[in-house]
Amino acid sequence: MRTHYFDTKDGVPVRDNKGIDFKKASDAIEHSKKLAAGIRGEASKRDRNLTIVVTDESGTEIHREPVYRAE
Repeated sequence: MRTHYFDTKDGVPVRDNKGIDFKKASDAIEHSKKLAAGIRGEASKRDRNLTIVVTDESGTEIHREPVYRAE
């Protein structure tokens, strides 16, 4: 298993210092999609540039999931 981190970024990154273990990168990417959907549901968050950046334990970025899709 590898630890994956889910940072949020809207100009200034907010680092995930804990991370979550996943066997495959695809599982971590799927998790980022669920996180984005949860944030979209929060009425107080409306930053159209908000993105979840997924990195592996080596610090390599493996995916960027936009919270709000371009309309």
